[in-house]
Amino acid sequence: MGRGNGVGFCMGPRFVNIDHNTPLLLPPNLRDWVPSDHLSHFILDAVDELDLRQVRVNTRGTGSEQYPPSMLLSLLLYSYATGIFSSRRIEQSTYESVPARMIAGDSHPDHDTLCAFRRNNLALINESFVRVLEMAAELKVLKVGQITVAVDGTKVMANASKHSAVSYERSGELIQELELEVKELMERAEKADSTPLEEGLSIPAEIARRQERKAQLAKARVEIEARAQARDALAKAEHEKKVAHRKAQEEAGQTPKGRDPKEPVTGPKPTDQYNFTDPESRIMKAGNGDHFEQAYNAQAAVEVESRLIVGQRVTNAPNDKEQLVPTVEAIVRAAGCVESVLADSGYYSERAVETVESKAEAGMTQVYAAVEKTGHHRSVEDLERKQDPENPRADASTTERMRHRMKTQKGREKYKLRQQTVEPVFGIIKSVLGFRRFMLRGLEKAKLEWTLVSTAYNLKRLHRMVETV
Repeated sequence: MGRGNGVGFCMGPRFVNIDHNTPLLLPPNLRDWVPSDHLSHFILDAVDELDLRQVRVNTRGTGSEQYPPSMLLSLLLYSYATGIFSSRRIEQSTYESVPARMIAGDSHPDHDTLCAFRRNNLALINESFVRVLEMAAELKVLKVGQITVAVDGTKVMANASKHSAVSYERSGELIQELELEVKELMERAEKADSTPLEEGLSIPAEIARRQERKAQLAKARVEIEARAQARDALAKAEHEKKVAHRKAQEEAGQTPKGRDPKEPVTGPKPTDQYNFTDPESRIMKAGNGDHFEQAYNAQAAVEVESRLIVGQRVTNAPNDKEQLVPTVEAIVRAAGCVESVLADSGYYSERAVETVESKAEAGMTQVYAAVEKTGHHRSVEDLERKQDPENPRADASTTERMRHRMKTQKGREKYKLRQQTVEPVFGIIKSVLGFRRFMLRGLEKAKLEWTLVSTAYNLKRLHRMVETV
């Protein structure tokens, strides 16, 4: 309505009415709380397809009512897929996060229940990893058979500080220091006029504390020595194999290449370490090798087209030298036969390549691995188109054949895929999901958690791919 001067009436800005006091009526169907294409719906539907008969529950019918295993598994998978790994934070999310509250059915399982379910259901979590890949194959997202996989490892920090570790050399020095301190305390106790200790301290208690610490250090040394014996046995077997190979070459009239293999140095190394918080974890080079962390070595085999993790495992070996064969063997059968395996120089050894290729059905699998470490920079010469080199001679070694394979156009194109697939997957897991440290301790529990992380990553990846189809 205007006024006499013809100027229109100016209204003030309009705001949405926000009322914090009137009770709200949420939709009666909990699934309507979040959008229909949300990840939480996708995970609920995926878990509905799983066989949960093997889940560990209380079958005696005693105690309080139990939470349904399907709900607990869905909540764990959704939490890991969205970067929540602590059981306490997962419990909190059922109050604060609408999708988590929807998955939990407006219930709130406590952190002890969540932690126990995660810890006690390794078989179920392993089965979930396989079933998600089968779903991906059914949805035509994952190619089955004749696949190319890129393998790599990443260091994930253990739930333990490297400062709670002790080396073999230092443990021996500390034991000697503790023995001298115990001797001195006992001498003081024998003197009637000994100088009293600080208030609240007693000689017997101080002696007991040092003896307990000495026992812990002695246990650490025994464990380090046992690890050294196992390492020495492997080194001795490898040395004997090299000696036998050179002897066979000499008997055949061939000239062995390189120097004679040296006898391996046996016994514990002064720098061998034992961690008191998580004894099964190890000190490992992390990042670009410029620092060390108490960690585990998490392995993954990634299918290059879908970028889904088709094989995964965890080891406490500090490097990847012995990891090619077991990582390839960890690829699930649902992915079908493997045509090509891409690996960096850290995985390469003649024995590993020969084992992978010899175990393949009908010799179909070929390994493409860098023999020596190379930088990512490409020179002008590298940019030029090259003809494939001549085929190696019939009696060429595995290393010579691999060098030739990596210089062919097919080899160069295949190897480019490795950096474009498995490394981004680790980047997503660590930087997007935020998984940089295991919550559980011990090698077996770390394996369980890495399977849970890999399954959650695959679900998130699969959800994104299905949305874009």
